[in-house]
Amino acid sequence: MSTTHWHERIAMPTRHGKVPLIAPILEPATGCTLVHIEQVDTDQFGSFTRDIARPGSQLDAARAKAQAGLQASGLPLALASEGAFVQDPFTGLMPWNIELLVLIDPRHGSEIVGIAQGPARCGQGWAKDSLALLQLAVELGFPEHQLCVRPDHSEDPRVHKGLASEAALLSAFATALAQSSQGQVFVESDLRAHCNPTRQAMIRRAAEDLRHKMLSCCPACGRPGYAVTRHRPGRLCRACGAATALTLARIWSCGHCQHSEERVELGDVWASPSHCHRCNP
Repeated sequence: MSTTHWHERIAMPTRHGKVPLIAPILEPATGCTLVHIEQVDTDQFGSFTRDIARPGSQLDAARAKAQAGLQASGLPLALASEGAFVQDPFTGLMPWNIELLVLIDPRHGSEIVGIAQGPARCGQGWAKDSLALLQLAVELGFPEHQLCVRPDHSEDPRVHKGLASEAALLSAFATALAQSSQGQVFVESDLRAHCNPTRQAMIRRAAEDLRHKMLSCCPACGRPGYAVTRHRPGRLCRACGAATALTLARIWSCGHCQHSEERVELGDVWASPSHCHRCNP
């Protein structure tokens, strides 16, 4: 299969407005057409509001969604998206968003994964009155970033989702406060894709990564999805010549035939002494 085979319809199950984010990035470059599959309840594979726990990994959930899209549509290809929110890998202090897009083609036994990650706009807190609520809402990026509220604590099942206006937020807050046994309301970002513009931007970045991989074919077998899978450190310090942790070469691999090659970074092969453990311990 080469990139000339992408001129097909691709099933995409979603209930959270992801097709308009992804289609403008993939369709012009690949000739494919994303078909929105509405009948698949993607929340069954896990929800950010914790109504349903995700049973496996982020990649497992994306694959399960794609498989459901295939079954519901009868189309030969399917694409699915799954997000995750963790602490940042550098300091562990900042919320971090990881977005995966998984394209599966069971006819050829192929899978291509687009990925993007970076800082997230999400948070949570408690409010006991409307003034505290509105102050917290501003901190959470409201109203551009929608909110959820529920009585008492983060696990109370009586959740009000998708709050996008001050009137809706205050109404839901009043209801939750009346239900509360502790006189407080738990407030958090609604992390569903259609409710969080920062996450939408990350999904677009994942789509760009997927597009690049769809158009990158293995030089050995011709299958798309040929991409960088790891980096080899070792760029030499300009001052003392010691090896540093900076990337010297990238390893490109094919997930189908396992062909791989190492490509040395172009441009300046030297590292600044500021990155050298010998010069800058």
